[in-house]
Amino acid sequence: MILDTNAISAMAEGDIALEKVLPEVGSQFIPVICLGEYRAGIIQSRARRQLERWLQMLENSRRVLPVVFDTTHFYAEIVVELRQAGRMIPINDVWVSALARQHDLPVVSRDAHFDQVKELQRVSW
Repeated sequence: MILDTNAISAMAEGDIALEKVLPEVGSQFIPVICLGEYRAGIIQSRARRQLERWLQMLENSRRVLPVVFDTTHFYAEIVVELRQAGRMIPINDVWVSALARQHDLPVVSRDAHFDQVKELQRVSW
């Protein structure tokens, strides 16, 4: 499963409902895009140091999915599909969707706009 940024935030907050839908640690993946989004969100937090330490532990226990050359093909396909349907979603979430499609993984997210992406399974809590 790919953890979207709101899933990462919920984990940091100890959301028990999220814990019920998460599988074993070994099958959780974090897109590098979501790491950037989360870091941007904690930069001005009063708990920044604590959250940065927590994030480091999360990164060390999960596989981080980078955007690579092959990912661009999936990204391009999704952009065209969404534009043709007249249903564009935030660009960072297109990249997350591309990684999900590339690795054939569901996305754990509360963002319903992921449902616009063909061949993508979203898990919510």
